Amino acid sequence: MYAVIETGGKQYRVELGSEIQVDRMDIDPGESFEIERVLLVADGDDASIGTPSVAGALVRADVVRQDRGEKIVVFKYKPKARRRVKQGHRADLTILRISEISLNGRSAAKDAEKAQAAERRARQEQEKEAKAQAAADKALADKLAAQTQAAEAAKAATEAPAKGRTRKSTATTATAVTATKTDDAADAEIKPKTRTRKKVTPEAKADSETVDTGKDE
Repeated sequence: MYAVIETGGKQYRVELGSEIQVDRMDIDPGESFEIERVLLVADGDDASIGTPSVAGALVRADVVRQDRGEKIVVFKYKPKARRRVKQGHRADLTILRISEISLNGRSAAKDAEKAQAAERRARQEQEKEAKAQAAADKALADKLAAQTQAAEAAKAATEAPAKGRTRKSTATTATAVTATKTDDAADAEIKPKTRTRKKVTPEAKADSETVDTGKDE
């Protein structure tokens, strides 16, 4: 909903919450007043045009502050006459904020409040759904983590006996090897040592006797 108002001899198109600059009005900041001349009020496709004002239309505005406009420089001169005139001007303004536009019981402020309430409820519902989704995701993640830990524990329990058996067989083999070495050493110690006699042949004996006879002679 929007309206066209007239103040200070100028027309302004305003909506709810819009701020406009008008000529200086003798009203203190913070005060609220109603604008009398409402030339048009439109709500969607429906529009009410005044002749000159719309009957039953109401536009309320709040005074925000008193201000001054930008400086305007006015320069006048006349050629070949050495006339130069320079002037500056700043307009005194009043800043207004539109707080209400109504026509035939229809209020833009109430409609805005309803829209804000609906938006707030929708936002709360979205936040609630987001929290519920986050809780569900966390529960699922915890469940998956627990399943993973259980699988790892089962795998570790399955691998532990196999490792024990491997170590046991290795130890048995080492014990058997050690026992074999011990038995070999014992057998070596128990086996008696035999002396080998040199066999003397008759020829060697005869040679030895011949050598001895020569010595005696």
